[in-house]
Amino acid sequence: MVTETTTPDVSAVRTVTTAGVVKDTRGYAIFRVVNAVVLTLIAAITLYPFVNLVAKSFSSEGYIAAGKVNLVPRGFNLTTFNAVVSDPMFWTNYKNTVVYTVVGTVIAMALTTTYAYALSRTNLKGRGFFTGIALFTMFFGGGLIPNYILVANVLHMRNTMWAIVLPGAISVFNLLVMKSFFENFPAELEEAAALDGMTTYGVFLKIVLPLSKAVLATMTLFYAVSMWNSWFGAFLYLDKKDLFPVTVYLRNLIAATTGSQEITGSQDNAVQIGANVQSVTMLLTVLPIVCLYPFVQKYFVSGVMLGSVKG
Repeated sequence: MVTETTTPDVSAVRTVTTAGVVKDTRGYAIFRVVNAVVLTLIAAITLYPFVNLVAKSFSSEGYIAAGKVNLVPRGFNLTTFNAVVSDPMFWTNYKNTVVYTVVGTVIAMALTTTYAYALSRTNLKGRGFFTGIALFTMFFGGGLIPNYILVANVLHMRNTMWAIVLPGAISVFNLLVMKSFFENFPAELEEAAALDGMTTYGVFLKIVLPLSKAVLATMTLFYAVSMWNSWFGAFLYLDKKDLFPVTVYLRNLIAATTGSQEITGSQDNAVQIGANVQSVTMLLTVLPIVCLYPFVQKYFVSGVMLGSVKG
């Protein structure tokens, strides 16, 4: 039986000159120019709000009120930055955010990877039941009041770090992505390791995880960003200011922009802080994640695609 093999036709995008030089066709060259222009415009539109946010953070109140601040700061001013960073409570809450993010991400990754790996094993007894439990929590929840009673009164985690890092430790979406990735993992490697005497835990820790860096980096980024930006759980379960994450500190600062003599020190400073406090606080909150992203960006696309559901 003879099967025909087809080769891709590149004549639509490439031509060979008499000198043997490969050149783009006119249509493909136009496509590349249009594609570059469109992507540049999309990038500019995406970056504009962030650049405008940075410009407002360093601008004076008069220019902001007049709507004259676009991409470049006008009336360079650091009053709001000085008022925020000179407050010792800001640094205490910032440290809390780092601790909550690190601890919460480690716990979430430990639970998600082990749960996903177990669900990916076809020989697991009750596999459908445990998968159903995860899916059920994705669509149904107890509601705000039952959750508060459970965390604060039953588990007695109020005013502790665990009220922040434990209730949302497993994201079902991340769990399903990682489960799908593990299901497509080469079974021959695990079988070979088992023949060499490795236990299930050894296979998981020494074979599976080291070969899953892309999806692990992606899930770590998802969890870290979620933990870093989270504020409602802390707002709900924490009463002590020295336990607040920085997001709650900044939320309270925005809520009291104009009346806070304790932070501003004068009415003029209060007006300036009220004008750009939102821009400054958003910049201070997003900056660490922006700095972290380039280090995991190379894993991001490949991690999501490798763990995607294949139809």
